[in-house]
Amino acid sequence: MTERSIWRSRASRAASLCLGLLLCASAAIAADAWPRDRLDPLHTFMRDATGTEGYLGGVTLIVHDGRVVDVGTYGYEDLARKRPMRRDAIFRIYSMTKTVTSVAVMMLVEEGKVSLDTPLAELLPGFEHPQVMTGGTATAPTLRAASRKLTLHDLLTHTSGYPAGLAGEHEAVTLMERIDPHGANDLAGFAERMSRVPLAADPGTRFGYDGASLELVARVVEVVSKQPFADFLQERIFTPLGMRDTGFSIPTDRRGRVVDITRMADDGHLVIADGPSAAHPGEPLNRYMSGAGGLYSTADDYAHFAQMLLDGGRYAGHRLLARKTVEGMMRNHLGMLDPPVTQFNAGEGFGIGGYVVIDPARRGQLGSIGQYGWAGAASTTYTIDPHEHLVAILMLQHLPRDDGRKDLPRLARPFYDLVYHALP
Repeated sequence: MTERSIWRSRASRAASLCLGLLLCASAAIAADAWPRDRLDPLHTFMRDATGTEGYLGGVTLIVHDGRVVDVGTYGYEDLARKRPMRRDAIFRIYSMTKTVTSVAVMMLVEEGKVSLDTPLAELLPGFEHPQVMTGGTATAPTLRAASRKLTLHDLLTHTSGYPAGLAGEHEAVTLMERIDPHGANDLAGFAERMSRVPLAADPGTRFGYDGASLELVARVVEVVSKQPFADFLQERIFTPLGMRDTGFSIPTDRRGRVVDITRMADDGHLVIADGPSAAHPGEPLNRYMSGAGGLYSTADDYAHFAQMLLDGGRYAGHRLLARKTVEGMMRNHLGMLDPPVTQFNAGEGFGIGGYVVIDPARRGQLGSIGQYGWAGAASTTYTIDPHEHLVAILMLQHLPRDDGRKDLPRLARPFYDLVYHALP
């Protein structure tokens, strides 16, 4: 079942749908700018992708020039396919949390409490003498002193050198898994365990996407702000942006809106994924408040956050960041590498909190130079395009297989291409 909505011009309906001043729109303006037939291919694609053999369901949201021009709800929220997808459905956004964590620490940078060049050793104990694993095994590693200390910039740009599963890092990853930082009960415990994990490369010498770096950033936010990480996010980001359904867990009375998370079983059928939040939707995704991947959110909540970044750090009368800070976040920070790109795509660099498109042609999909965004492990994704004044969000809830066996098709690339095809 599919429910499409483009905002209408009647003021009463606009008032009921609007969740933030900058996302309010005159329906007449939105309809004129985005003719309905231009969006029909996107709606058809999503309707087909959430059919009986596809994803359970999803939500799409497009903001252009500060106005919500299209919201789509498709399919169902549950594996039984009895609850039609709603606009306010709640999703596990996993790594889209990283952008939120990056904004949090950049707020502290603006306040002069920390800088991107600050050595991690000045903020957290145990990181005074980082070592690099150069050989041996997880049981008997060969180590040497790192070329320099880790900085916040290293952590934020995934150039810290921590094991990231790249070629030649198997033993380093195994050693890290034995230390088991993800088994910690809080961010302080995570940081203590990470202080014993050797690097797989010198800081600043390669891009290696990992979650541990952003967990350390979250711990830095706690230490510098003298607040629990969740409290800082709620007070400084979620409340000002009206992100009412975003958090590390969902209150009991709202858990009926949390979408089932699926995976593809070996027999080719969807099943509920593993983990406590899959069995008990709304429960915390981690033992600790994960700055790398612990948040739940909705399409509208995350649109408020993305619109704040698109508008240079300001949203609905609240300024979270300075315009120049946001501009700096959305620039490629991998200039010290040759080529200055991520491990994922030859057309993408990385800023603070997300990819930065540096060559749309080499990237292989429609977009703009300077486009910024990221995705979550369970098939959620967002993009911010300053050139087009565009925010586009796709919310699904499925953990893809990585073993090459049958799975649902990835939707992000065709989704964004269809959004760009529809641009007026």
